[in-house]
Amino acid sequence: MLISELQTPALLVEQAALRHNLDTMSAALPGARLRPHVKAHKCTSLARLQYANGHRGFTCATIREVEAMAAAGLGEDLLLANEVLDTRRLGRLVEDGHRVTVAVDSAETIEAAIAGGVREVLIDVNVGLPRCGCPSDSAGALADLARRAGLAVRGVMGYEGHLMLVQPEAERRNQTEQAMQQLLAASAKVGGDLISAGGTGTYTVNTWANEIQAGSYALMDTAYQKLGQPFQQALFVLGRVISVSSDWAVVDVGLKSLSLDHGLPHIDGAEVWFCSDEHTTFRTESGTQPRVGDLVRVRPAHVDPTVALHDTLYLVDGSQVVEQWPVDMRGW
Repeated sequence: MLISELQTPALLVEQAALRHNLDTMSAALPGARLRPHVKAHKCTSLARLQYANGHRGFTCATIREVEAMAAAGLGEDLLLANEVLDTRRLGRLVEDGHRVTVAVDSAETIEAAIAGGVREVLIDVNVGLPRCGCPSDSAGALADLARRAGLAVRGVMGYEGHLMLVQPEAERRNQTEQAMQQLLAASAKVGGDLISAGGTGTYTVNTWANEIQAGSYALMDTAYQKLGQPFQQALFVLGRVISVSSDWAVVDVGLKSLSLDHGLPHIDGAEVWFCSDEHTTFRTESGTQPRVGDLVRVRPAHVDPTVALHDTLYLVDGSQVVEQWPVDMRGW
């Protein structure tokens, strides 16, 4: 199939850029140093490539992601890096022989893990992002509570998500060190082998965690591109110009096919004005207007929620569609 035959909007992944990104990260964080986060792409076909690159453990954000990874034969070591209060579906996966670890940050989430049949946990520590996680000085007591209840505590995790886009890099490193000192203090009280943290924005500066939960690096977006990292833009939303005026043009890619939480998308050689439900309005920098029917590649600002809006990833090479991958980890 040719790209021009696709119904738009369609989610494209450039094969060469994807391969470059996977190999670049694997060289920087080989094997168990990287626990790829599948929430960024929600696609077991892509996860298999990460597995083939030597990464046997994966990070998940939802129960559905854990289930899909296990069903795809990738359940060797799955971490649900999120608090959940009903773990029965996870417990069934454990009974079937998959290794599933869940994050806990309270007595209630520990009780939920036990009730559902999960046997292994990480203590989630708040390292500065006002989201989930217990205070560092409470982590040891929670670990003791979990062990007394019969759970295996594998270690700690903490997500410095508020630091992913901090510039310049030296400041990002300094703030990451401060966050990780809290995690290391918790680790000393909790014990276990794992100190799990990080993401695409901090993978080069976080030298304290012994595994990094990066995910966006595989496909990339315009927010991360601003950091000057060695990864290439692999993800695009393909659209068609559906209307042209004297000063602007409109492509059939809008809020229902890409996420704007990190800002407007980017179109090469154009200024994006705004996005509507089904439309993106832009003006070309050259002044030469496109024609109705022209194909346009739109670069999203945030990869994760953009992928979650689509059913299929089209792996492409030039003008050819090489493969069609289902986004099979959507949902909860």
